[in-house]
This record gives sequence, structure tokens and C-alpha cells, in this order.
Amino acid sequence: EVQLQASGGGLVQAGGSLRLSCAASGFTFDTYVIAWFRQAPGKEREGVSCISSRDGSTYYGNSAKGRFTISRDSASKMAYLQMNSLKPEDTSTYYCGTRLRGREYWGQGTLVTVSS
Repeated sequence: EVQLQASGGGLVQAGGSLRLSCAASGFTFDTYVIAWFRQAPGKEREGVSCISSRDGSTYYGNSAKGRFTISRDSASKMAYLQMNSLKPEDTSTYYCGTRLRGREYWGQGTLVTVSS
């Protein structure tokens, strides 16, 4: 069974940092892209970042560029999202996910709240 579990969220002041973790299981971790999305109440889901399985190449959404860093560790089947210089508008529930054989898998998210 494919499972992804995000963790590491919490309450932080503006300008602070958080590191989100994503634990993956049930699939060949090395083979698939891992992505982070976020969704705030009443807003559409927003792509934050993703990382390739082949060469570790990364993509960042406009809101994440220059502040967030995505990484992955194949040995532990973990992915991470280091978030620095957090802003109140980063407040959201963050999810990690992947796509296998045309189907998306998302685990339970982790809530990030940035206070001003």
C-alpha cells in the first residue's frame, strides 16, 4: 500500500523556519518524483516544489523560490522541505505526494501556521 505521511508543521513567527518531513512507503521510492503541495482553507491547491528521482533536479513554485529547499534521501525513503523566511501567507496545510502509473497519492498533511 502506497503511503506518504507529512510531518513537522507547527506554529512559527514570521521570518522563522520549519523543516517538513515526508515518510514514504509501499513503492519504489527511487523511481518516482516527490512533490509538496499546500492548500489553505478556501483556496486552491498550490504546487510548492518537487524533486526528480533520476538526477535530483528540483522545481519550485513562485512562492517558494529562494526560501524553500526540497531534498530527498533514498536510504530512508524520506523527503524534506526546508522552509526559511516564512511569511504569514505561507500558512497552510502541506502535503507530500507522488504519482504512480497515472494515479496521484497524497498522505495526510501537516499544518503550518505563520504568525505576524
